[in-house]
Amino acid sequence: MAVLAAAAALVIARLRGLVSFVPLIPIASVVFLISLAIGSFIGRPLSDLRAKIKAYRAGDTSVSFAPSESLQEADDLAGDFKDLLDSSYAQATDLARREKQQMQFVGDVAHELRTPLTAIHGNAELLADPDLPPAMREKFTHTILTESERLTHLVNDLLSLQHIEGDSYVMNFKRVNLRPVAQEAVDALAPVLDARQAHVEIVGEAPDVLGNRDRLKEVVSNLVDNASRFIEPGGHIKIELYGVKDNSVIAVKDDGTGFGDVDPKMLFERFYRTDFSRARNTGGSGLGLAIVKSIVEAHDGTVEAYNLPEGGACFLVAIPSIDPADNQ
Repeated sequence: MAVLAAAAALVIARLRGLVSFVPLIPIASVVFLISLAIGSFIGRPLSDLRAKIKAYRAGDTSVSFAPSESLQEADDLAGDFKDLLDSSYAQATDLARREKQQMQFVGDVAHELRTPLTAIHGNAELLADPDLPPAMREKFTHTILTESERLTHLVNDLLSLQHIEGDSYVMNFKRVNLRPVAQEAVDALAPVLDARQAHVEIVGEAPDVLGNRDRLKEVVSNLVDNASRFIEPGGHIKIELYGVKDNSVIAVKDDGTGFGDVDPKMLFERFYRTDFSRARNTGGSGLGLAIVKSIVEAHDGTVEAYNLPEGGACFLVAIPSIDPADNQ
């Protein structure tokens, strides 16, 4: 408004000079000229803004709605419109990213399902041969059973991941002691760990956390199961529990092959497989670590991975601790 007042004063001063030379001009004409000058001053920025909006609606996305320092009200309106456009751009970009992720996810699922289904179909056709030797019949039957189990595991992991990441899913949180949770996870995996000749050790204690006991057990189970796939027969897995800076930490370490020069963040992507596991001899679904990441983040925690200097890998989960005095 200060700019407007200054402009009006300038117009009046010039008109006063004109009146001194033409004293017969009625005062109404002076007022009319002043009104025209002020109206032009006010209307020009609004007209410019209208032209920009019209050009943008016609498809010219290069139009700039940055303030021009002409009229404060017009600049405020242009700024509001710019904020609206920025918000629209951000939403459109996020939507495009989500659609791309969904398409990639569908493609990945189709790819992962194709392999076991192809194996099942091929071996079932071979079994249809009535002259097939018993030894070959047993081999093909075993392959069908193995691939069926892997397919079931994959579908269960897909459903679990969808459930955890669903908008309507709510976890029931209570005080959780991580030591018995880790022990229960290891006990449940005992048959698998024995078959892989994996030696598992749990050491230390961590402060209690506010969490979902079943989901935290799933975190430990997935990390231990993942570690057991990359150790040699007779290898070792250590689960360390401790507290650091108001966080309760679960560290799962193994003396296996590690994950090489791979970006650790990629390990938690859906269906991502390191070179060691791409041969599919580990039997994993490719979703275990993605599930771990989703559960941990739902607990306001973080999960990281790194190669150990002496060999093997370490997966580190940190979840906010509960104050010992809190009796939730």
